[in-house]
Amino acid sequence: MREIKRWRRVGQWGIKPLICSLVVVTAVAGCKQPTEGGTASGGNGTGGSNGTDASSVGKAAAYTGDDILLGEYGSLTGSTATFGISSDNGMQMAVDEVNGAGGVLGKKVRVQKEDDGGKSEQVGSVIKKLINQDNVLAIVGEVASSRSIAAAPICQAAGVPMITPASTNPTVTTIGDDIFRTCFTDTFQGAVGARFAGKNLKAKTAAVLTDVANDYSKGLGAAFIEEFQKNGGKIVAQESYSEHDTDFHAQLTRIKSTNPDVIFIPGYYTEAATIAVQARSLGIQQPLLGGDGWDSRELIKIGKSALQNCYFSDHYSPDSPDPKVKQFVTTYQKRFGEIPDAMAPLAYDATHLLLDAIKRAGSLDRDKIRDAIANTKNYPGVTGNISIDKDRNAVKPITILQVKGDKFTAFTTIKP
Repeated sequence: MREIKRWRRVGQWGIKPLICSLVVVTAVAGCKQPTEGGTASGGNGTGGSNGTDASSVGKAAAYTGDDILLGEYGSLTGSTATFGISSDNGMQMAVDEVNGAGGVLGKKVRVQKEDDGGKSEQVGSVIKKLINQDNVLAIVGEVASSRSIAAAPICQAAGVPMITPASTNPTVTTIGDDIFRTCFTDTFQGAVGARFAGKNLKAKTAAVLTDVANDYSKGLGAAFIEEFQKNGGKIVAQESYSEHDTDFHAQLTRIKSTNPDVIFIPGYYTEAATIAVQARSLGIQQPLLGGDGWDSRELIKIGKSALQNCYFSDHYSPDSPDPKVKQFVTTYQKRFGEIPDAMAPLAYDATHLLLDAIKRAGSLDRDKIRDAIANTKNYPGVTGNISIDKDRNAVKPITILQVKGDKFTAFTTIKP
């Protein structure tokens, strides 16, 4: 993935056609939102009437607040609500810790929180409010890649740094030099899943069931397929569905007829769990594999025994002996009454890293903050040490979790 040139004024930034081993990004000019491959299909996040067109966003006003106001957007409601709620909890913890230690640059930190309802078409209005009305200094969010891709052009046009804690689709950070992530990418995650299927599960054949309305799912599925085939495996079936579908019997029946060794489901937890239940009802007993989109307490509530001894890649394990992880899990459980999924420490790390960058910048100038984020090396996060590379991505290890009983158990950790 090559570096994108810096363009700092409205109407000047753009993306040339780019192939990132997984995703073809449609050319963008005049601060317009990508119209293909940049958001979920079905009209979501393609600019125009849905409010995500960046051409209507001017350069953000200079920040002059008495406090440091950060913007947060996420799916606090909707079918991926656990993502947004966990992220919000993690961000709250980070802000409270920093404020308890005296704040940043002598100022308290506040958060303006907005709910996008888990819908890409709502992202534009949410981001524009945070920038134009609230004049936030920087923005943290989203978890879902399609929604981050919808927000990123607007933040880039306005010159407002944005850090996604969990959007893994490679396209996100190619949108401009104000856009960062503190998680690994699907290029890495998909390749690890394919190698795990071949090496650990001895799979020679695989089927893939992809959500075609979801950038995350498409990118992760493509990465898995590429790596699995490169290592000598054979993809015997490729089926698809759309987010919010509830009946997968037809696709699963076709998959069953090919008798794959494993089935890769690169989707979100609601559909993945439902697919698992229906697969078992059809007599499909092969291991199911997934990515970090599976990580939610709802996965086992929906899928129950259908998910036993299935595997997915993730950003951390709450059972890690690392002192930072143990402290975070203990504090989170005491405050929120549950074991944190990965979205909580990811948002916690992203918020702490952002505030650390503001401190290192020694300024509330957004360009200086952007440069400080870009220069982050070996930041000690709960989800691992974080270094931001030249493409504004985090270089980090990945954990494979196994579903056992009502828990996700760490199976192995793989370094980049």
